[in-house]
Amino acid sequence: MECFSAPDFDHHEQVVFAHDAASGLKAIIAIHNTRLGPAMGGCRIWPYPDEAAALTDALRLSRGMTYKSALAGLPIGGGKAVVIGDARHIKTPALLRALGRAIDRLGGRYITAEDVGTDPTDMAQIAHVTRFVTGISRDGSGGDPSPYTARGVYHGIRAAVRHRLGADALTGIHVAVQGLGHVGSALCEALAAAGARLTVTDVDAERCHRLAHRLGATPVAPDAILDVDADVFAPCALGAVITPDTVPRLRVAIVAGAANNQLATDDLADALKARDILYAPDYAINAGGIIQVCHAYFGNDIPVDARVAGIYDTLLDLFARAEHRGINTLAAADGRASERLTNG
Repeated sequence: MECFSAPDFDHHEQVVFAHDAASGLKAIIAIHNTRLGPAMGGCRIWPYPDEAAALTDALRLSRGMTYKSALAGLPIGGGKAVVIGDARHIKTPALLRALGRAIDRLGGRYITAEDVGTDPTDMAQIAHVTRFVTGISRDGSGGDPSPYTARGVYHGIRAAVRHRLGADALTGIHVAVQGLGHVGSALCEALAAAGARLTVTDVDAERCHRLAHRLGATPVAPDAILDVDADVFAPCALGAVITPDTVPRLRVAIVAGAANNQLATDDLADALKARDILYAPDYAINAGGIIQVCHAYFGNDIPVDARVAGIYDTLLDLFARAEHRGINTLAAADGRASERLTNG
């Protein structure tokens, strides 16, 4: 398995492979960049098909965290931990504490939090063996960042609708939401409260129909969401949903959602631009969660809600920058993040 020559290596500072025979832990911790501060990013537990896929995910996600935190003006760098396995079967206190010990050995270069397959109670287990963990309250009972992620995406959709559709309100705006987990369902609540019309889907059909009934949304099968004629497509499940095959299927003016790494490859930002689809770069719009866990760990003079609401202005600036320079919105976001990484 290649690491330094992997397509997504992108000058990572450190990549650690952690194993614990007793608990069955097989993890990869990727530290992309610590120019602005210690690397911070969630711990994902997922049944990857092989180790190469796990490495690719760790590398892509950690790089995204670097750019996300830089763009959000946070004093941290980017990192990610991925654990190979199905969280429903492998997750035990022993495995989580083994992961915590691996994180502790890094001496504070990486600080973890929850992600897909983990939650605040898991972070509390990790906190038994290391202080380099966030996303938990002082008593270990709270700290879930997903409501803040959803709130940031909501503000980002407002910005995209204003820029692309010229509307200052979401009343009557049709949003197709893919993925109804903690973030997706909270986003739907906010959109419905603002008067948006919703079409929703999830791999869990029962969850989808339950939420649709409660909010008056239209449920569709998972694959059908890409063909919905709507104003906004909001991917809130796993990444790589925007591919050469799916771009032509989209019947929306805007792509703006919570999922990480929505584009299978970065050049697809140009493909969306060519179809006059406004893309809200994922690491710009979904920064609410990292803003919250960073604040919980370090504290900050600026209230969390104000920083999360600032995603609205960040995206308006990126859209204007892309339009002025004749580039896609991802290139505009990368450029602005790179400026902060260079200048501090």
